[in-house]
Amino acid sequence: MGKKRQASEMVAAAGPAGVPQPSSVAAPGQQGSGSDFKNKEKVLILSTRGITFRYRHLMTDITALIPHSKKDSKLDTKNDRNILNEVADMKSCSSVLFFEVRKKQDLYLWMAKTPDGPSAKFHVANVHTMAEMKLTGNHLKGSRPVLSFHKVFDEQPHLQLLKEMFTHVFATPKRHHKSKPFFDHVLSFTVADGRVWFRNYQVVVPLDKKKVDPESVTLVEVGPRFCLNPVRIFDKSFGGRTLYENPNYVSPNAVRSSAKRQQAGKYVGKVNSHQARKDHKLQNPMPRGEMDDLFQEEPEDDEFDD
Repeated sequence: MGKKRQASEMVAAAGPAGVPQPSSVAAPGQQGSGSDFKNKEKVLILSTRGITFRYRHLMTDITALIPHSKKDSKLDTKNDRNILNEVADMKSCSSVLFFEVRKKQDLYLWMAKTPDGPSAKFHVANVHTMAEMKLTGNHLKGSRPVLSFHKVFDEQPHLQLLKEMFTHVFATPKRHHKSKPFFDHVLSFTVADGRVWFRNYQVVVPLDKKKVDPESVTLVEVGPRFCLNPVRIFDKSFGGRTLYENPNYVSPNAVRSSAKRQQAGKYVGKVNSHQARKDHKLQNPMPRGEMDDLFQEEPEDDEFDD
């Protein structure tokens, strides 16, 4: 009985000519669908082994700012970074933030679009996490941010590329299941001294006014803070042809080596000054006076009788 009823319903839906009628339900991606999700951007965040506690806290703070991110275990190797493309493919991620720590004191951040690129390598400095600053600002976790870029980003080609990559990574997709459907904080990217300075601000609206006035809105810093010094930009993911190289970048190893040479130069200067003083004394002896030998007597030999 049930099979006959289903068959009769299918014939009625097919129409008089037996041709199936189009469904009234909107397909995914059309204007009529309210639950469609077009932007499938996902960010993979991971680090190398040997990461320090401060850099680990920074990675945790950045993960909290990106609700469309996925975390993975620490990477064992530092040479073969092509493995990250495979991990991102397994996690269905289109972007990667890779925290690479060297000598347990230098932090490098890789930002890449997988699997075809481009990718950028930054040296991270001036790191201040939310736990150590303890600022008064606060915003809801998972809310969508407003990205604010300095006007310099539109003047140079490599900064235009970085702006697009920052937008892909930090802009939360609309209707993401882990995001909140409103904006309450601003992510600021400012260029100064050839570096990108990152700040996070809360949008504070006065509670005593019924209608929000844009001029009355204030910004309160939340954190974290850090500075990105661009090293290189590649056309592929984690490698390839160099699109941009920072001519003013100096590696931390070179800075430490220069400081050690300066300290060693101080010691060498002291040793050279002592040796120069000795040579000066030998070349310029003190003249002997007439009374120098007045009170000097020759010692007499003691004679003992048998």
